[in-house]
Amino acid sequence: MTGISKRPVNVATEINRVVDSLNCSGCGLCAQFEGVTMQLQGGFMRPTVSPEAASRMDSEELRHFRASCPGIRTQAQRPAGVQWDSDFGPVLGAWEAYATDETIRHQGSSGGVLTAIASWLLESGRACRVVGARKDRDDPSHTLTQTVEAAQEVLTLAGSRYAPAANAAAPDAATSGTAFIGKPCEAQAIRSLSRERGQRPIILSFFCAGTPDQRATDRLLDELFTGTDADRTRPLCDMRYRGHGWPGEFTAVAADGTTVSTSYSESWGRALGPTVQWRCRVCPDGVGEYSDITASDFWRATPDGYPDFTEGAGVSALLARTPQGLEIIRDAAKAGVISVSPLDLDDLRAVQPYQHGRRDFLVSRRTAARLMGLRTPRMTGFGIWRRALRRPRDSWHQLRGSISRLRRKFSVDWPWGRHKPGTRRGCAGAVQR
Repeated sequence: MTGISKRPVNVATEINRVVDSLNCSGCGLCAQFEGVTMQLQGGFMRPTVSPEAASRMDSEELRHFRASCPGIRTQAQRPAGVQWDSDFGPVLGAWEAYATDETIRHQGSSGGVLTAIASWLLESGRACRVVGARKDRDDPSHTLTQTVEAAQEVLTLAGSRYAPAANAAAPDAATSGTAFIGKPCEAQAIRSLSRERGQRPIILSFFCAGTPDQRATDRLLDELFTGTDADRTRPLCDMRYRGHGWPGEFTAVAADGTTVSTSYSESWGRALGPTVQWRCRVCPDGVGEYSDITASDFWRATPDGYPDFTEGAGVSALLARTPQGLEIIRDAAKAGVISVSPLDLDDLRAVQPYQHGRRDFLVSRRTAARLMGLRTPRMTGFGIWRRALRRPRDSWHQLRGSISRLRRKFSVDWPWGRHKPGTRRGCAGAVQR
């Protein structure tokens, strides 16, 4: 009697496992492997696998993928001799900072420091290219990954894009000579893959609360333009999520010049934030631990201790995570590119309550996913069990809420109620073309 043969495991089958369990962040790592591209599917960036890639067996690329994919594993970065903060990861230095160039500071989301540093890296010859995200010139409501090689072009990458993008898909993203700007999951993918390949890009990241559904942007635009005489038959002239002030408003300009806007609190808090994908809800690293330098909003605090979103001149918190990152920040400050002053991490904790608390409930959310029959990424070094046990009642409520959310928002049925795997809405595996 012959045994049951198992399907050969290659990068394509691993990609499908990640996507099918809702563990894909859409970072773009998959596109670093021949025959895989990233496309917008169901509101998020997802891999498309060619028939050639689906059948290709390559043990080295499988090892590289498994070591680098954020949907498989995430490990706290604890380099020797570096302080590791339980909320913010490895920190060699922390500053309150902003770009000294007023145009960069105004167009950036919170002080423009990453834009200023990236531009200076090109000007000083420390980098040959910068990879980042920008609005699609043909349709500004969508977001593209862009590689630029001139310092003056870096300004096109300024400002937050609360929409799907796959920066790790850029061909040169994981190579030496690149200054890479990306979400924490993209930073992890590029750091890990570049290590596997013996490359050393400079990695810049930022605090992230998750990737919203592209369709949430589309719905918000429809809502804002309702009741206007705007010509919606043609693509927008412009659309930005933030910037042009701090925090800056969500602003869209129709082809006929009609302009609509709404506050950051309304756009992110009501329309976009609630639609973030499941992988982001179980993310242990929203703070960019794998980067050399991380930036975040350094909000002013209201009298009752909450972040104050009143418009003002942008200010960032800037964290150096590696000796290279520390050197870059110090040299950029000496060159007059950025203005910095020391920052106490407890002050940052006070105005970043989401990042302060997000790791407390990872055990609950991971347990919910497993009860629903989903794989979860392996997470090590973050102390998530210790944090969960400090808040048992809240953890129980999070568990129940996460199960409800998986069923209601992500259409995940109980394991015994499924007809076959891979049929949950929005997670049918990587598309093969």
